Amino acid sequence: MDKRLLDILCCPVSKTPVRPLNASELTALNRAIDGGDVLSISGSAVQGRLAEGLITVDRKVVYRVEDGIPVMLPEEGIGTTQLTDFPSAA
Repeated sequence: MDKRLLDILCCPVSKTPVRPLNASELTALNRAIDGGDVLSISGSAVQGRLAEGLITVDRKVVYRVEDGIPVMLPEEGIGTTQLTDFPSAA
């Protein structure tokens, strides 16, 4: 993802900056999605694995990136508190 775009993106609700998901975070999220255990902020089940995503720097919300385009809609966010084996901050 373009660094200039990443520098200006933030959570549309909290205005917290975002960063790309790292490999262990993406793996844990996709494992939970495969298990059918992940809901979006709107309460609907998340369908389909993420190829890439952005996470707020406070590690509370993940946003999907589809074909290189961040989907920064509040209702499409994925709260990380529901992910039982999400990696802890390094």
